[in-house]
Amino acid sequence: MDLYSIIVDFENSIGYKTLLVYFAWYPLISSVMWIFTSLIFYRRREGGKEGAFSLFYDLKEKPLVTFIIPAYNEESSIARTLAGVLEVDYPNFEVVVIDDCSTDKTLQEIEPFLSHPKIRLVRKKINEGKALALNDAMPLTRGELILVMDADAVPDVHILDNLVPHFKFPRCAAVTGNPRVVNRESFLSKLQAIEFASIISMMRRAQRVWGRIMTMSGVVGIFRRSALFDVGLYSPEMATEDIDMTWRLQLRHWDVRYESRAVMWMNVPQSLDGLWRQRRRWALGLSQVLTRHLKEILQWKHRRFWPVLIEANMSVVWAYIYVILTTVWLISYAVGYPPIGASPIPNFWGMLIATVCILQLITGVLLDKGYDNDLPRYFVVAVFYPLIYWILMALITVTTTPLGLNVNRQKRKYTLWKPIRE
Repeated sequence: MDLYSIIVDFENSIGYKTLLVYFAWYPLISSVMWIFTSLIFYRRREGGKEGAFSLFYDLKEKPLVTFIIPAYNEESSIARTLAGVLEVDYPNFEVVVIDDCSTDKTLQEIEPFLSHPKIRLVRKKINEGKALALNDAMPLTRGELILVMDADAVPDVHILDNLVPHFKFPRCAAVTGNPRVVNRESFLSKLQAIEFASIISMMRRAQRVWGRIMTMSGVVGIFRRSALFDVGLYSPEMATEDIDMTWRLQLRHWDVRYESRAVMWMNVPQSLDGLWRQRRRWALGLSQVLTRHLKEILQWKHRRFWPVLIEANMSVVWAYIYVILTTVWLISYAVGYPPIGASPIPNFWGMLIATVCILQLITGVLLDKGYDNDLPRYFVVAVFYPLIYWILMALITVTTTPLGLNVNRQKRKYTLWKPIRE
């Protein structure tokens, strides 16, 4: 049988039509779901009566908070980060900076700040990566609450006023904040500014409504000290120690929350190579946690985690279908057989998917506009999001996911430092 006949038979099969249905319906249903549930969160936590919110955020006591800032080769940003942390409007905090054997001038940039009574330095002699840097410094902290942040980020001055009140509830183990992109010089960074508002922030709003959160952001997350020690601190063999920590806390029935008011200004990759390497690490980390924790999550007592589990797996399946169908369509055109379900001219279904996608992007921008006034300026690049990010993320997911399937047999430390912000 020749290639032409194989393509014709496959595209007329039930299996091919099933793939088409999933490919078309998944982005529609998921976008509508993100929009609806994020609006529920907004109504409950952001758009209600101001008096009720003032009561929630009112703190009679100000517990000691420790900022932990792990750093490796951050000479260009660490001084700005430390200066920004010292500007935080909260009376009771300390700062622990970890230098993980930097080979540049990071240490020299830190030294002028060591005269400040709030700042201490942990200087490692062996470079072991972010997870072990955090674990090594954790016993040296004094705070009841520990805020972990990146060495190239700057917190909003009111960040602790918005995060700390959640810990009035004893089951609250952690709260992740709202990362906002500060370096917006390149086209890719502008796209990521839109992404963090319209995709990541919306997903965290929605997941909070479900009751379980996929990821505590590595750039801004505050933890109850006892909860971190309860789950055994960070796992250095995981590519994304933040995702793994989020899942382990919730599997121990701790509560993990999202606070949209807690803004952290961060830097993102501006080159395609940097973005590719960052998202490969994210995809690998998700694959690892799905593999390591799947058996436990399937237990009935963890059923509130199932929506997160199902959505995560459905997104991976969609990426594989996207790549499979695209390959089939390219072969179809090559052999002279117009593919079924694909058209180079936008059709009704394609326009419907694009419309719902744009509606999701608009909703995300409007929800986060109060925390990032300049965000609407970058909406003009949002139309390119499906064209660029869907292709990029699908390729990364398909090529990286299998690498995480053997995590339970791996001893290698994945969380070594990587320069991803160039």
